[in-house]
Amino acid sequence: MDQRNAPSTSVIGSVAVFGRMIKLSHSVFALPFALAGAALAARTHGIEWQQVAWIVVAMVSARSAAMGFNRLADREMDAENPRTRDRALPRGWITPRAVAVIVAACSLLFVFSAYQLNPLCLKLSPLALLVILSYSYFKRFTWATHLILGFALGIAPMGAWIAVTGTFDPAPLWLSAAVLTWVAGFDIIYACQDYAFDVSHGVHSIPRRLGIRPALLTARLLHAATVMILLAVYQVFELQALYLCGTALVTGMLIYEHTLVRADDLSKIDVAFFNMNGLVSVVYLAFMLGDILWPI
Repeated sequence: MDQRNAPSTSVIGSVAVFGRMIKLSHSVFALPFALAGAALAARTHGIEWQQVAWIVVAMVSARSAAMGFNRLADREMDAENPRTRDRALPRGWITPRAVAVIVAACSLLFVFSAYQLNPLCLKLSPLALLVILSYSYFKRFTWATHLILGFALGIAPMGAWIAVTGTFDPAPLWLSAAVLTWVAGFDIIYACQDYAFDVSHGVHSIPRRLGIRPALLTARLLHAATVMILLAVYQVFELQALYLCGTALVTGMLIYEHTLVRADDLSKIDVAFFNMNGLVSVVYLAFMLGDILWPI
């Protein structure tokens, strides 16, 4: 066997391959929205740096567990898909057992993080794990899988709110709804590149159900809803002008994202998916914090 294709046998090697496999750096998608939820809660409840640290640990460990579990559940499917057959598990660069162990460790770290935050977080942590791990199987029986992924990431702002306040409040559900529609929209765009594979292998998705052109229209409508919900957040939390400037920038980036992808040209999906959406979440958090810390 080519040494490059041999399974990693060391703990450090397996963790390194796992980190590359799940694209650990892409935690930037949901983490800023979680921190935005924490910042909104801190306006009335205050916040300590330890809470921020444990929120970050909880978010990164939960996302790592979810992505690792997804790769594990999809390893046979990934091996058949030309786009994904070079991923670590299909190529044998890491063993399924190693992935399962790391996923379990990340899940335990998430629960421990919840324990460090407050009792309500700890009580809700198994439910949160169930949601983010079960997403991997929805593509096998429903086209609504993109909305399920949006819901899984959308609980992040509410989770961060609970981490700070120790209580449930309906107000941050607006921010959760914005994340849901935003994630569902860009996941539909990303799924368009697997349209032919989904059709031939019975994988459920909105592109497969509607076709690529209507699917891209659906993504646009979801992102239009995202902008409207972000404006509702402005009203609900009585934010200021800087927040509106940030929302305007986010709107522009979402519009630009959709100009990159056409039904007859999907070549720029990676730019639209990875670059623009990572920027959307960071810009949103930056302007949210600016609005809270330096209101105009």
